[in-house]
Amino acid sequence: MSIVAVSSIQDGIVRSIEGAVAYASGSFEPVVRLGVTGLSRAGKTVFITGLVANLLNRGRMGQLSAVAQGRVEAVYLQPQPDLTLPRFDYEGHLAALTGEVPHWPDSTRAVSELRLSFRVKPAGFLGGLTAGLTGPRVVHLDIVDYPGEWLLDLSLLERSYAEWSEGVLDRIAKRAEAAEFMAVARAEDGALALDEGRAQALAGCYTRYLVAAQAAGRADCTPGRFLLPGDLAGSPVLTFAPLPKPASAARGSLWREMERRYDAYRGQVVKPFFRDHFARIDRQVVLADVLGAIHRGPQAVEELRRTMAEVLGAFRHGRNGWLTRILGGRRVERILFAATKADHLHHSQHGALSAIAEAMLREAKDRAEFAGARTAAMSIAGFRATVEDEVLRDGLTLPVVCGRVGEKTLALFPGRLPDDPARLLVPARAGAERWLEAEFGLMAFEPARMALKPGDGVPHIRLDRAAEFLFGDRL
Repeated sequence: MSIVAVSSIQDGIVRSIEGAVAYASGSFEPVVRLGVTGLSRAGKTVFITGLVANLLNRGRMGQLSAVAQGRVEAVYLQPQPDLTLPRFDYEGHLAALTGEVPHWPDSTRAVSELRLSFRVKPAGFLGGLTAGLTGPRVVHLDIVDYPGEWLLDLSLLERSYAEWSEGVLDRIAKRAEAAEFMAVARAEDGALALDEGRAQALAGCYTRYLVAAQAAGRADCTPGRFLLPGDLAGSPVLTFAPLPKPASAARGSLWREMERRYDAYRGQVVKPFFRDHFARIDRQVVLADVLGAIHRGPQAVEELRRTMAEVLGAFRHGRNGWLTRILGGRRVERILFAATKADHLHHSQHGALSAIAEAMLREAKDRAEFAGARTAAMSIAGFRATVEDEVLRDGLTLPVVCGRVGEKTLALFPGRLPDDPARLLVPARAGAERWLEAEFGLMAFEPARMALKPGDGVPHIRLDRAAEFLFGDRL
C-alpha cells in the first residue's frame, strides 16, 4: 500500500474520531457550512457582502422566518475557525459598495471564509418552554468563498488527459481567440521527445488563450489555476496544454510528459482543494450570470449550461444523518441555483429569469434531488444598484430600471425574456449563432449612492428568501 493511501486512511480515522467525540458530547454548538460558488463575474463577492450586511442589520430580511418571528436576538461577526484560510474582507468590500464613490469590489482570487454566530430563541410552543430552562442557543454560519476559476477544475477529476485534450480542442476549434493556440497545437507532434522550452511555450500560448476567452465571457476556461496560479506560477504542474493524441507516444515524449503533469495537477492541486474545502460543505449556493450569457447569445448560454452541469456533477448530494456526522463525511443537503444581477430587470421579469436558470440546470437539479438533496432556483441581487420606473416609447409603456453610469442616471429596457425557457435553450443547444426573435441588452450599472437607515442592511433582491432556503431551518 502506498504512503499516500496510508495517509488518507489515517486522516479519515482522525476525522471520524473527532466527529464521534463532538457528536457524543452533545455540547457542541451547531455549525452550518455554506459554500458560495459560481463562475467568474457571477457576483460571489457582492452576494456574500450583501448577505452578511443584511444578517447583521436585519431590517430588510422579512422573509427569513427566524427574523420575522423575532427569534434572532443577536448576530455576531467573529474570526473564522480555520486559521489557515484568509478571512473574507467583508468590511473592505462593504466600504467599496457604500463609500463616497461607490464601486464594485474586487473579485475572488483565493479561498476565504467568514463566521457569523447567531443567538436565537427556539421556535414553537415547546421551544418557548425549553427556552426558559436552557436559554437561547448559538448557531454558527461559516461562509466559504471559492474563486470561480478554481471551481471549473472539479470537472477534471473524472477526465483523463486524453479525454480532456480531445474535448478542449473540439470545443475551441472555431473560436477566434483560440486561433493562435490551435495553429500551434495542430503543428505539434506529441510523439517527439520532450523539449522543456517547447512545453513552456505551449503552456504559455494556451494560457494566453484562456485569458482572452475569459475576457470574452467564456464559461469553460480550464484549468482554472492557469488564470489564478497563486504560488504555483511557473511550476511544472502548470506547464501543460491540450494536444492531439499521437498514434503512439513513448516514455519521455512530449505527450507523456504533458499527461504526467496533467495527472499531477489533478492529484496535487484539484483533489486537495476538493477534499479540504468542497467536501466539507453541507449547504451550497451556485451563482450564475444568466443575464450576461443571454446578452452574449445562444452559444454563451449553452457554454454556461454545459459547464455548470459538469461542475455540479462533482458535488456529493444527499442528507447528513447522524452516522454521516459521526464519521466526518458531509453531503450537500440543499442547493440554491441563483441567477444574479436581477436588479438589471424589472421585477415583472424576475419569474422568467428564475425559470430560465432552473431549466439550464435541470439535469444537475434532477440528479441532486434523486440523491436526497433539496434544490431551488431564484433570481437575486446581492446589492440592488437600480430602481424601477416606466417610460413611454412609441405609444407603449415600457418597464425599465434606472441606475448610475458614471455621473449620469440612465434607464434600461433590456428586452423581454420569454416565459418559456425552451425558446432560449433549444436554439442554444442547436448551435444557433444569434437569437432570432430579439436581442437582450445589459448596462454596466455602478452601485448607487445611498444613506442607510439604522437597522437596515444594503438594498437587495431576495437575499432573505435565499437565506431562508439555505439555512433558515437551522435557525
